[in-house]
Amino acid sequence: MNITIRQLQAFVAVARSRSFAEACTHMHLSQPALSIAIKNLEEAVGGKLLVRTTRSVVLTPEGEEFYPRAKQLLQDWERSLEDVSDLFALRRGKLNIAAMPTFAGTLLPSILGRFQRRHPNINVTVHDVVAEQVLEMVRGGRVEVGITFDPGEQEDLDFLPLFSDRFVAAFPADHPLLSKKKLHWRDLHHCAFIALQRPSSIREQVSEMMSRYDVTFAPSFEAHQLVVVGRMVAEGLGVSVVPAISAGQLEEMGAVCRTLSPQISRNIGIVSHRRRARSTVSEALYQVIVEWAKPGE
Repeated sequence: MNITIRQLQAFVAVARSRSFAEACTHMHLSQPALSIAIKNLEEAVGGKLLVRTTRSVVLTPEGEEFYPRAKQLLQDWERSLEDVSDLFALRRGKLNIAAMPTFAGTLLPSILGRFQRRHPNINVTVHDVVAEQVLEMVRGGRVEVGITFDPGEQEDLDFLPLFSDRFVAAFPADHPLLSKKKLHWRDLHHCAFIALQRPSSIREQVSEMMSRYDVTFAPSFEAHQLVVVGRMVAEGLGVSVVPAISAGQLEEMGAVCRTLSPQISRNIGIVSHRRRARSTVSEALYQVIVEWAKPGE
């Protein structure tokens, strides 16, 4: 059965007005074209829906029963078109984004503020997960856009660098090492150390740097989130090494952050799936993030 929207529209127009002439005016069709549309519809459904007399048009019993259903089909069609149009025009929609906590808790809110001012009717859900989970969520299609450290060459993922971040040491406010003008990784050798739990790319990179300078990596405390690490440091339980973008957050808790020498840095950027097209709403956020990171371009 092959029925077109145009045929349904023709039938509903005639059934509503009970006049082929009025239906022709409403549909902007000639009478022959309208008659052909009704004829093709009746052939498709298998019987007469309308009886045309010299004075009026009468619906058959089958036509009477079909009429409200045809109207509902057209309403559903129009609503579907409006819905998809609203999505493309960003008048409504939902957006999921994954971001590592160091970014989600510091820089992301201002980006989302800019996005919300442009597109106030979009509902946004932020998944603040560790860097490795950001990649998993993008791969699995749970989010279209993720923000994390550079994952290196990935067969299925694209990475757009936004900026470079370095590592800093975090100390309790009264720690004796704060009196030093320049801090080296070796200075952490005898300190009680607080580390992120596995899996954490930050932990692995910090461990590698400490090993390079013969500093024993033997955490006294471990935590899953940097905010917990920061509170432990502020309470005097030990020192830690954290990304610089989280330094302000840790210092609000009472920790003190200092640059380490030699400095190491790592790119932070947007991860998306290489083989999946981004939706209009995700593309809009993508562009807002790029504008935020590179305002002069």
